Amino acid sequence: MTDPLYTDALDLLQQLVRNACVNDLTPDSGQEVRNADTLGQFFADEIAAGAATGAVQVQRLEPRPGRTSLIVTVPGSDPAAEPLTFLGHTDVVPVDEARWTRDPFGAEIVGDGPDDPDAVIYGRGTTDMLGLTAPMAAVTRAVAREAASGRPPRGTLTFVGVADEEARGGLGAKWLSETHLEAFSWRNCISETGGSHLPVSDGSDAVTVTVGEKGAAQRRLHVTGDAGHGSQPWGRDLAVARIAEVARRIADYRQPVSKDPLWTGFVDAFRFSPEIRDALLTDPAEDDYLAFGDLARYAHAVSHLTVSPTVLRAGQAINVLPSAAYLELDIRTLPGQTDDDVDARLREALGDLADEVEIEHLISEPAEVSTTGSALYGAITATVGEFFPEAAVVPTLSAGGSDLRFGRRLGGVGYGFALNARDRSLADVNAQLHTHDEHLPLVDLKLTVAAYRSLVDRFVG
Repeated sequence: MTDPLYTDALDLLQQLVRNACVNDLTPDSGQEVRNADTLGQFFADEIAAGAATGAVQVQRLEPRPGRTSLIVTVPGSDPAAEPLTFLGHTDVVPVDEARWTRDPFGAEIVGDGPDDPDAVIYGRGTTDMLGLTAPMAAVTRAVAREAASGRPPRGTLTFVGVADEEARGGLGAKWLSETHLEAFSWRNCISETGGSHLPVSDGSDAVTVTVGEKGAAQRRLHVTGDAGHGSQPWGRDLAVARIAEVARRIADYRQPVSKDPLWTGFVDAFRFSPEIRDALLTDPAEDDYLAFGDLARYAHAVSHLTVSPTVLRAGQAINVLPSAAYLELDIRTLPGQTDDDVDARLREALGDLADEVEIEHLISEPAEVSTTGSALYGAITATVGEFFPEAAVVPTLSAGGSDLRFGRRLGGVGYGFALNARDRSLADVNAQLHTHDEHLPLVDLKLTVAAYRSLVDRFVG
């Protein structure tokens, strides 16, 4: 018999995908109000049943028309008990529709259901992260029904369907944390991703839990040169040539490897030979990362300050030598690295060009990491053990960002947690992020629903 919680989550996921709340980073894109309306309807009966007694509370908040976040709270019976917040975002990134073989907003299911290991649901957001938001909502609704019938949880449970995560939360979690701090608890949060498996060298199992994320230190590097007519370049100081050399030096610079315990723990989880382990923890060559197989790029990212040249601008007319050029860098910092550290590394990479380059700071946010000593992390570990008794639990760092950083800055803990089938590696999950034909295996949806229900029972009672 199919778990009704799974059925609820799947039906809701299809609706959320079909609402196509595409965030292209402009202020009026996203229009998460469509998903907020869908979620409001999903919770309608529970909200009505609990309204008179206060067993269920709902808030709709928006900083700009259409950029709506929905908050559903099931108050706990014990004010001293630890609360739990599911932080699920409702926006998705744009698609290149011509590169998809399925309708990106069709929520098409291929296969025979959750017991078919090959069955999947296609659609933008199925992995990032509507496929987690829907199970969060389904489990919260089940708890809300129990509360409305007189059986509230011991600790308060909150579901937040938050807008604008894909644009770093300025109209979503960041705004909520700054202007509506009391709307829900940030003390213990669950969000994306986590729950995939590592290809351990001896064949044993290891399940990841995301405990932190790298920071951002975006920079724009400016250079100048001689203006003039494009037909007479001789003897000119060429801004384009200089910015090209800047880009080359930045790309060639070799950053030192992380000394953070998260990196050591990640390497040790693979049970490599002592020689490979030693190389990866001291001064790894590029080829050493091949030991991680499909996870090589991810492993390199979480073990280094990464500096990616992404935008280059110079000139307007083809017959005019530009007098200025700039290069933009997407820089992701490790825990403990500061803006001064980043600028020092850039100057070192530039060498004798450093004095000729102006470094402009764009977005700067520190890396954020939650402790593995919290009660919530302990509950997550126990939940993993319930489904995968032989698995080691490995805390990992995300190379990208999530809304959890706002809770961490307020003193809370936040973890990326779901559950995937035993054969779903971290590389498999990463490959689905922002890609064409994004899809989610239905067995993973079923596992995540069951894991969230178990976690809620274990943590808020």
